[in-house]
Amino acid sequence: MTSKKNGAMRKKAGQIYNFIEESLYLNRPDMEINGTRFNSALLMSLLTGLCQGRELIIGEPGLGKTTSAEYICALIYRFPLGTIWSSEVSGHPEQTEEKIIGRPDLGRLNQGEEFVIWSNFALLPIKIVDEINRLPETKQSIILNGVDRGNWEYLNDTVINKEFCLFATANYQDRATHTIIAPLVDRFDIMVESKHPGPNLAYIIGSQGTHDHFLRHEELEAQFKQVLSERIPYHERMDRSDKLCERFGEYLAQDSGIPSCSRTDRSSIRSELSAITFDLDANAFLRLVLAELSFCYHFGQKRSQEACVKGCHFTEYLCHAVKNCASNRLPMSVRSFAQALAWFMGDEKVDLQHLKAILPYTLAHRIQWTEEVVAQSEKQSRSDPLEIYMARKAVAKMHRRYIEQGSEIKNALSIASRIAEGASMEPIEGDHPIYWEIRKDLEKGVVGS
Repeated sequence: MTSKKNGAMRKKAGQIYNFIEESLYLNRPDMEINGTRFNSALLMSLLTGLCQGRELIIGEPGLGKTTSAEYICALIYRFPLGTIWSSEVSGHPEQTEEKIIGRPDLGRLNQGEEFVIWSNFALLPIKIVDEINRLPETKQSIILNGVDRGNWEYLNDTVINKEFCLFATANYQDRATHTIIAPLVDRFDIMVESKHPGPNLAYIIGSQGTHDHFLRHEELEAQFKQVLSERIPYHERMDRSDKLCERFGEYLAQDSGIPSCSRTDRSSIRSELSAITFDLDANAFLRLVLAELSFCYHFGQKRSQEACVKGCHFTEYLCHAVKNCASNRLPMSVRSFAQALAWFMGDEKVDLQHLKAILPYTLAHRIQWTEEVVAQSEKQSRSDPLEIYMARKAVAKMHRRYIEQGSEIKNALSIASRIAEGASMEPIEGDHPIYWEIRKDLEKGVVGS
């Protein structure tokens, strides 16, 4: 019974991907996983919606960054496009906390009562920030806590989203853009590029358009607007919104045969995702990656203000090529998206292929490369933007190292676990940073299985 249900949920997710790919977001497949070809931007957006992730979509203007996120939100969360548009935040210098999160009800304020009129962006579980890098650095801080935990505060009131996902788009740098601050960048699980579809698909898009009118419903959009503006407790508004979402899902299925996910579907999917485990190789490989991104022999760990010492014994590893240390959000992002990808592919466990597919998109925006490494890569022939290209190359190099040393690394981790449990053994020695990190952990008694 459970197996059939799991298969039904995967089938529905696949149908959503296929419908958007064939009718809404026309683009070429640019990645292959176990013999199956996907469009990376669409696949990563689908996984973002399924696992409540946070995605940064980069690219040139007009290549479907925002619209692809809108389509995912419409079908994964069952909101019509008109309601989604009303909840989007536009990136520009004049944005304020009152426009993004909420504002006081002036009528009640005049009577001495504080009451917050929350924005649809804060209320709804779907959150889209269009052109986020046009927000000045000081304005970006407004959404830091909200996009991290789903907690939105204004005056003395709070909205806590029990369920939410975030999509933010960013055009490439120009005179009107700003740097996305490091704390906000790290909160994104993945970064992906929305590429040009090629002249043939672009011609079709220009001459025929898409079929997104199926995702409009003016009557329901008006009812969503009324429910979201009512002066009632947050949970009551969300309960009423859920009923409207169910009606929109019924409309999609009955009128056009378009698949979509209910709240129950999403809850079931996330339960299935969390049950997927890492096999031994994926477990060991991810630890190798984290070791190379955080290890520093001379200073104890990587720190962005401390330059790597010349002549270091570990110059061949990634720790020598990067300036910053991996945050604890990185393994969380990798784990959730690798589980989502394995589930989507119908696999029982996360393996090396899933990690190799996910890691470039979780690393690209987080790694601060040294100037020398950037100079070596920026002129090389490639099909990806520089950040994703360099992350993909780094993952390939680390994967080759793991293939060469995987058996010994797994053995080292196993022996370390037994030592931590009290066995009288010596840890395995080795050149890779992972062996040094294992010894550090043994000294502190924190090596896990």
